[in-house]
Amino acid sequence: MRPAIFPLLPDPGCLLLLLVSWLFNPARSEITSLDSGNIDDILNNADVALVNFYADWCRFSQMLHPIFEEASNVIKEEYPDKNQVVFARVDCDQHSDIAQRYRISKYPTLKLFRNGMMMKREYRGQRSVTAIADYIRQQKSNPIREVQDLEEISSLDRSRRNIIGYFEQKDSDNYRTFERVANILHDDCVFLSAFGAISKAERFSGDNVIYKPPGENAPDMVYLGSLTNFDLIYAWTQDKCVPLVREITFENGEELTEEGLPFLILFHMKDDLESLEKFQQEVARQLIGEKGTINFLHADCDKFRHPLLHIQKTPADCPVIAIDSFRHMYVFPDFSDLSIPGKLKQFVLDLHSGKLHREFHHGPDPTDVAPGQPIQDLASSPPESSFQKLAPSEHRYTLLREKDEL
Repeated sequence: MRPAIFPLLPDPGCLLLLLVSWLFNPARSEITSLDSGNIDDILNNADVALVNFYADWCRFSQMLHPIFEEASNVIKEEYPDKNQVVFARVDCDQHSDIAQRYRISKYPTLKLFRNGMMMKREYRGQRSVTAIADYIRQQKSNPIREVQDLEEISSLDRSRRNIIGYFEQKDSDNYRTFERVANILHDDCVFLSAFGAISKAERFSGDNVIYKPPGENAPDMVYLGSLTNFDLIYAWTQDKCVPLVREITFENGEELTEEGLPFLILFHMKDDLESLEKFQQEVARQLIGEKGTINFLHADCDKFRHPLLHIQKTPADCPVIAIDSFRHMYVFPDFSDLSIPGKLKQFVLDLHSGKLHREFHHGPDPTDVAPGQPIQDLASSPPESSFQKLAPSEHRYTLLREKDEL
């Protein structure tokens, strides 16, 4: 007869220790690792995804890892559905194709995605569990304010860009498309909606979306395309919400600098709206084809005195137009020349061709010198870039490379 074997029971003290350890150290949430095989599927199915682009050798990446993981734990408690919020990461050394696809130029970079679309503004807030969790909660909040009475429309802040949707019902494909657009562009526009009987007066030909531009007397613009075609309504709304000429501030300077495009900037006094309007008109008339090769901006002369000093100007000289190529700054000769057909466009083309750079170093190109006039090599140098100083700090990121701009 074989002897009975009784399993050894663990010490009750050990059991208690394990139980306490489990209660106070719950299982860590799994950060989703993205690669070329799963990235599209995971991001496309996530309402909101925060992606950490990192490199293992980067000390800032190493510092962020536990914070990012703990923020994920906090958010998973509040949004348990796996598709509501996704915390993911990309090892950029292992997946350089993904890093290149999203133009990662520093580590770590935190990018926000909505239904697979990368948002223009990355996360640049404090790197703490609380700050990251609060940021995600904000991204999950409803970006559209529901109007309860059309009288509210008459009291809108007309210094902002307002997009208003009038719908028969909230549970509709039209509104769901509108909601997707608002989720992406809510940092650039104020989105409002009205439904049913409240919106009826504005739905004379069905559901309706209008844009109210800044200015008390600015006329409304009506969206005339399909309300279920996301690409169409997104393109229309983006065109209205993101102006061709944007204002640069100390708050968005890093973001604009990181886009990597040279700046064409109008420096003007805050209350000088006439000069700004002229600049906007000429940019739209002469340079619309250059969108994507240069950023069109305007800046407050008082706030940006330092860049003005770099080009030997003061607020008393404003309005002043200049190009900052991130290596040097070049001044448009005279603001009054703005209305000369093609003058502003040629200024930008001279940047792209390298002519501005050559002329500052060596004087006018031979083709610009009158016959018989001697050509001089001036051996001068244009002022250094001032706005490059607004680029991401080396005390916060590992920067991958310097850009070689003219």
